[in-house]
Amino acid sequence: MYAVTGATGQLGRLVIETLLETIPANRIVAVVRNPAKAHDLTDRGITVREGDYSRPDTLAPALAGVEKILLISSTEVSGRLPQHRAVIDAAGWAGVPFLAYTSMLHADTSPARLAIEHRQTEEIIEASGIPAVILRNGWYTENHLLALPAALEHGAFVGAAKGGRFSSAARKDYAAAAAVVLTSDGHAGRTYELASDHAFTLSELAAEVSQLSGKTVVYNDLSGADYESVLTGAGLPADLAALLADADVAASRGALFDDGGALRLLIGRPTIPMQNLVATALGI
Repeated sequence: MYAVTGATGQLGRLVIETLLETIPANRIVAVVRNPAKAHDLTDRGITVREGDYSRPDTLAPALAGVEKILLISSTEVSGRLPQHRAVIDAAGWAGVPFLAYTSMLHADTSPARLAIEHRQTEEIIEASGIPAVILRNGWYTENHLLALPAALEHGAFVGAAKGGRFSSAARKDYAAAAAVVLTSDGHAGRTYELASDHAFTLSELAAEVSQLSGKTVVYNDLSGADYESVLTGAGLPADLAALLADADVAASRGALFDDGGALRLLIGRPTIPMQNLVATALGI
């Protein structure tokens, strides 16, 4: 049995779709906080089990009989470490023999504050003794494009990354990598730095949007503090805004760049170009 936590999230659903290409539905366990949101998965023959990161008592039963688990990192930044620990502990109690975890690019050395909980989670996994693989995912290209409507309206992306290069990849690429390590052998004990084939700056992203949309869009670089103010002004919680602004500053120092090609090699194909995702987001 292959279990995917956070299975109704955007990455979780893509992992399940990829697994279904080679694994029978009745061999997949979708671990979800709210089973009522997973009827579509049940209808396809996937086993849906309640497993809430914040309710440890639900986790061990959700992992019963599981041979491999993908722990998708919680979205509750600055509070996810105890949630991750609960899943790892439950995997140990349930006797799960293999665990994969979605970490952050260069989590062991990254200056970004977002890397701290990932680094700590990796340490908990190592201490658990469960054979594991660490998938250090770079930024999702789709996350850059969340600001696309505002950029088209105002003619600018904003950030604090200066000329830092982002090796951002499509969520579908990271899902494919997760499916590979779950369904093939030889990954336990390994750490993969997962990044796209072609990095880009935010200025290059803006130029691509301009070319494809026919509208002039530029990149306006701000200080970290000013970018944080923009994010809070857009309605983001203060803690999250601070972390995202800090990540941009870290990117200006190379924290979100990698050219090792591990993602391409793992999934056996080139990564999806940023230009393709921009075109999709624009409806082209």
